[in-house]
Amino acid sequence: MIEIIEYSNLEKPARLEKILRRAEWFDVQIEQNVRSILADVKKNGDQAVLKYTAKWDGVSLTADELQVSDTELATASSTIAKELLSAIRQASENIRNYHEHQKPASWQYQLDEDAWLGEQVVPIERVGIYVPGGKAGYFSTVLMTAIPAKVAGVEKLVMITPPCEEGISPAILVAAQEAGVDEIFKVGGAQGIAALAYGTDTIPKVDKIVGPGNIYVTTAKKLVFGTVGIDSLAGPSEVVVVADNSANPQQVAAELLAQAEHDEMAMAICITTSPLLAEAVNKEMTTLIKKLNRREIIEHSLQEWGTIIIVPDLEKAIWLANEIAPEHLALMLEDSSTLVKQIKNAGAIFLGSFSPVAVGDYFAGPSHVLPTAGTSRFSSRLGVDDFIKKISLVEYSAEYLHRYENQITTLARAENLQAHAQSVKIRCSNKK
Repeated sequence: MIEIIEYSNLEKPARLEKILRRAEWFDVQIEQNVRSILADVKKNGDQAVLKYTAKWDGVSLTADELQVSDTELATASSTIAKELLSAIRQASENIRNYHEHQKPASWQYQLDEDAWLGEQVVPIERVGIYVPGGKAGYFSTVLMTAIPAKVAGVEKLVMITPPCEEGISPAILVAAQEAGVDEIFKVGGAQGIAALAYGTDTIPKVDKIVGPGNIYVTTAKKLVFGTVGIDSLAGPSEVVVVADNSANPQQVAAELLAQAEHDEMAMAICITTSPLLAEAVNKEMTTLIKKLNRREIIEHSLQEWGTIIIVPDLEKAIWLANEIAPEHLALMLEDSSTLVKQIKNAGAIFLGSFSPVAVGDYFAGPSHVLPTAGTSRFSSRLGVDDFIKKISLVEYSAEYLHRYENQITTLARAENLQAHAQSVKIRCSNKK
């Protein structure tokens, strides 16, 4: 079912080497294709967006049909199952409450009576969120991106999502209404990213684009960065489960299968100190997969990216988990609460046997938009900070500037920037 390897200090197994180098997944040919799409949308606007939507999504629309109408929103609200609506509302409340705790405040302090410094926290004005379609319609991504943005104070929130012949999922539209999305457009792919970055007659230009997507979406985000801000370059979903002999093999197996069902490129890894647990997990996976509707996707994912790694001790397990720097890290250990302090690199950590990754995917509160492909070494989950700017504030009086005139001008001249020094001296001579 899944490859089992033993880690050696002397030589890295080929599968492990592949895992550690998984960030090298951008494709030159795809990048060239995406550049062409971006240029076309930038030049031709709605016309290009509609052309690519018909080509890639198989849906023919007019410019007037790109935006989701009030009628479509009302229909979605009336058709969604009550049980699902209730769950969406509870998840929304949890996400909103969690992100309220993230809100930073502006601050300032006085150097003395003649000067003060500070920082002003300002929300980004216009944000675009990308919600994937494709193999699964992820209404949860609407909640996990839009709610933190609204908590941050974003004034205009624009959502795009790929259309299909049956229309956009009612759950996605209802989630957007619950989360406070202002406008929704039926467009996906690189053409959707281009529309948000450059603007068209129908789709407004935004200041930042967030949300996960396939390699075409991610490549497009990479290429428009600088024209707009982006949250991250999200790769395929991934989990690392660190387990000792106290772990329940069925629970470990279920966690690996849950991650593998995302898509064929998803990574599911178990690191364990117990060879017996490794064999038991493998056996449980063989049993559990028979019940799952996405079995073919799971099998492909596990063949390419699934691994159980046996290590000599927990110290090596924690070290290896930090080296992999996974999106999701599950600690299914006898002493998870102590060992978690040794984790340096992970997008989100799930402690104990009753904190499955699915709780974080849908319900707990933190955003499920997390750093992938080892980028948790230097980046964090999507949150309120991604939707704000922090602007430095400086105010000196004439007396305070004069007091430090010599030091400031000395520094400016040392860098051979005479106009900088002059801008200080003129003020000090005028003292007005």
